[in-house]
Amino acid sequence: MAVTPPVCDFGWTAPDFALPATDGTIWTLERIRGPRGTLILFICNHCPYVLAVLDRILRDARDLAPLGIGIAAISSNDVSTYPEDSPENMARIAAERDFPFPYLFDESQDVARAYGAACTPDFFGFDASGGLQYRGRLDASGRSPGPPDARRDLFEAMRQIAETGRGPAEQIPSMGCSIKWKAA
Repeated sequence: MAVTPPVCDFGWTAPDFALPATDGTIWTLERIRGPRGTLILFICNHCPYVLAVLDRILRDARDLAPLGIGIAAISSNDVSTYPEDSPENMARIAAERDFPFPYLFDESQDVARAYGAACTPDFFGFDASGGLQYRGRLDASGRSPGPPDARRDLFEAMRQIAETGRGPAEQIPSMGCSIKWKAA
């Protein structure tokens, strides 16, 4: 089921966290934070929306790092119902695809709730002081990759944040599979 996250709440402060990466290292928001901004993405291993754009996510992450953007991906899905999203499978895909950022596991789902993550992929772009500036899509892709020359919405927004501290006024929400929440 496709879910669209809410529009950007400009200036909203990024909640801190301490989560294990695929190698067991604990990462905090402060440790991830870049000098010009921070990008937190909620993804998972099985979502067709994520799989359709994973190469583009990795490309954009590699292109954003030299601009001073710190990046981390978080998987918050319930692995009891979606075992393909387990930490072991996260480690496998991160190694196979050579993730240029830590891939973190939010077993309690508290971080996804704190951020208000709605879908995978869901992108949160923060300025250097931790204020939200982007809550939009990667590009025009959906369950299938968009055209090769599609405007790189996320990359352009994060570059603008790195250069000016402000995200674009107009943003198109991301779309993807809902976060797979644990039963109450």
